[in-house]
Amino acid sequence: MSTRYAFVGLGHRVQMYVDALLGDWSDAGTIAGLCDTNRTRMAYYVERIGREVPCFGPDEFGELLDLADAVVVTTIDATHARYVCAALDAGKDVVVEKPLTVDAESCAAIAEAAERSSGKLVVTFNYRYSPRNSAVKRLLSEGAIGEVTSVHFDWALDTIHGADYFRRWHRDRANSGGLLVHKSTHHFDLVNWWLGAAPQLVFAQADLRFYGTARPRGERPARSHGAPGLGTDPYLLDISADPRLKRLYLDAEHEDGYLRDQDVFADGVTIDDNMAVLVRYADRAMLTYSLTAHAPSEGYRVVFTGTEGRIELEVCERSWTPPQAAIDPSAASKEHAADAWERLVLHRHWRQPEEIPIERGAGGHGGGDRLLLNDVFRGPGDDPLGRPAGYRDGIRSVLVGVAANRSAATGLPVALTEDGTSLADA
Repeated sequence: MSTRYAFVGLGHRVQMYVDALLGDWSDAGTIAGLCDTNRTRMAYYVERIGREVPCFGPDEFGELLDLADAVVVTTIDATHARYVCAALDAGKDVVVEKPLTVDAESCAAIAEAAERSSGKLVVTFNYRYSPRNSAVKRLLSEGAIGEVTSVHFDWALDTIHGADYFRRWHRDRANSGGLLVHKSTHHFDLVNWWLGAAPQLVFAQADLRFYGTARPRGERPARSHGAPGLGTDPYLLDISADPRLKRLYLDAEHEDGYLRDQDVFADGVTIDDNMAVLVRYADRAMLTYSLTAHAPSEGYRVVFTGTEGRIELEVCERSWTPPQAAIDPSAASKEHAADAWERLVLHRHWRQPEEIPIERGAGGHGGGDRLLLNDVFRGPGDDPLGRPAGYRDGIRSVLVGVAANRSAATGLPVALTEDGTSLADA
């Protein structure tokens, strides 16, 4: 029987799932309805689907649920919990984009809804499926470096990708939880999954040093569209130059006033662009993590030290930032760029380092997106790496970011419960 899917949140992110059901996964389900605050965005996807599809506003979400067996949630992060809980309480399966939500209270609400529901909840952590990250999990599971004692994880977003978070809705912490929730939930989930352990204690520092009004840059336009410096200022995004962005946002802003191209140095930025986090795990492993959102290049480096050796993964997604305004290219575009590279090295005690080959596939994240979509739409098989993620995985990754934000604000460490699924003082 074909599953009827409803989609709530019709921005950029939903297209991967819509296109999957229109393409290689068309046998797995049909698109039963759409829900968004903006009719223009819904009309774009109706056109893409190529047939009439029922469209609903947020207040009509219950009517949408009557048409569906499962719901895909890709709304603004702070609204995830509303739709996830309503769908679960209606007995529907739910697929939700990361982060699961943005605060401890909505984590608890989702957990309670998941426990009482007959529906299942999947959080789409596509980084788990990336071949290089899966290769790391495989090495750790095989005990290649013994018991892991420490993890050092450094992630750099460049001034194409990083800047984009400061011109969109993410710039408001109330919407996104800040980058320690919205972006780092990917990275914290990777570490939780790699180690197979629960985070228990978090200490962090964070600051806004580059974007917003942190570094005054003289008089600037409030947005890029129509600005005199468009085409010469590398921080101004020409939203009209991308047909898809124009349709989804520029042509739609008359309905809700949402501006997709705010100036990254304008007022209203309440999130950080430099973050440093320490996490202690239940198995006594320690994580040292940093995220920078204004680097000249893009990529990450993660190092595992264990009782029998060391694993080093280095990834360059973009070696330099071209001096023109642009939205961040897709994962597929970055990974197949001429200057992109990755290297995984296993270094055991008393032995020469060994470079581990990484098998790549077609599509985003080295073929990982296709593997994820298979699990989402056809159901997970017997995966020895345990890549499919449930609501507890989503909660643990969010709460590391929530705890880090609280620690950065108070200057104090923040404890989680033994299983990492709630704050200790909640």
